[in-house]
Amino acid sequence: MPNNAFSRRAFISTSLVAVSTIALPFPAFALSESSAKSLIESVVTDINKVIDSGKSENAMLRDFEKVFVRYADVPIMARYALGVDARSASKSELKSFTKAFQGYISRKYGRRFREFIGGQVTVKKARKIKAGYEVKSSVKLQGQAPFNVTFLVSGKSGKDKFYNMYIEGVNLLLTERTEIGAMLDRRKGDINKLTKDLSKAG
Repeated sequence: MPNNAFSRRAFISTSLVAVSTIALPFPAFALSESSAKSLIESVVTDINKVIDSGKSENAMLRDFEKVFVRYADVPIMARYALGVDARSASKSELKSFTKAFQGYISRKYGRRFREFIGGQVTVKKARKIKAGYEVKSSVKLQGQAPFNVTFLVSGKSGKDKFYNMYIEGVNLLLTERTEIGAMLDRRKGDINKLTKDLSKAG
């Protein structure tokens, strides 16, 4: 993937790290258009605080992981990324994988933080979809034309959470599912080995 395209994907993920063809099987509960939009506005605000904090990279990565856990439906995202193997995984295996997954995502995209200092994210509008709400936003990096980002939000967990992101048609969660699936194949389907390696990857 060209560096420019990767940078765009990375920025969206670090801005929390939106969905087109995935139909994850859960409804929205008390979630509303205004609360979905408010959630993404909070995501953007908190991530910008981390970016502008001036902290070391390791400290920023820790802060990013906290934001990710706070606003993202990490268990749903982890299960989707693991694919069909999530069905056969034990509860303890799934719990360990989920923990490794959240750290992996945080490190993988969080290391691009400094590239996006001075960028602007504007939350535009939200609309109802089958699995919750779709929240559209516009992102402008220094020296680049604005591009669109879409977050998918649901209330499945009992709290408003986003569970995927799209940037210019690129489904980030589906991309991770493909990459993690390939990693699992190389480990001959051993989820424990995958989890161990994923905890150090990114």
